[in-house]
Amino acid sequence: MKFSCQHIGIIMDGNGRWAQARGKNRSFGHEAGAVKVREMTRVCSNLGIRYLTLYAFSTENWKRPALEVSFLMKLMIKYLKNELPLLIENNVRFETIGDLSPFSSALRKQIQITKDATAHHIGLTQVLALNYGAHDEIVRAIQRLNEAKIPLNAEAIERHLDTAPFGTIDMIIRTGGDTRLSNFLLWQAAYSELFFTPTLWPDFSAEELEGMLEDFEQRERRFGGLNS
Repeated sequence: MKFSCQHIGIIMDGNGRWAQARGKNRSFGHEAGAVKVREMTRVCSNLGIRYLTLYAFSTENWKRPALEVSFLMKLMIKYLKNELPLLIENNVRFETIGDLSPFSSALRKQIQITKDATAHHIGLTQVLALNYGAHDEIVRAIQRLNEAKIPLNAEAIERHLDTAPFGTIDMIIRTGGDTRLSNFLLWQAAYSELFFTPTLWPDFSAEELEGMLEDFEQRERRFGGLNS
């Protein structure tokens, strides 16, 4: 089935709880979550989705225990190295949103290597939100406008958001049971269709995603207007 949805954002919640339910530490859940990213990237590519934006590390995640943050930094480097052949094989372009400046030089280097190696790909674009927070994104957009002396209005802000190159976010999914956006794509969510599921991220399936996409097709999106 051909879906009209072109850009999906996902809050990948539940890795830690998934691991704890199995008597494992949280790092085990984060590794399982990385495997699920690979699977969902392939699924979305096969479904003809153009952009998949994944909330991988938020501006608030620095508050987590130092050992967990350190593990996540190493996992990101490992993920990027291991997934590059898969991205190339599936014609997937890799991009990021967020402020990368606090990351280590090793992580920033691997991010750039992955971007450069996939820059010419024309299939799905996988966008990782890294050190991303919507409040920070909007502030940075306004700062860029002020520095360029561009008049401040909604259209100008939107053109200077991190997601500007990737178009409208059609739908946002949150796994793990919570029903909030947690500082993810707040500006872009204004007219996005929202989907919440109790399924923990490592258990999220292609079948559940396709069910949400089918639901999306049935929704009437009026963007503030009246019924047609």
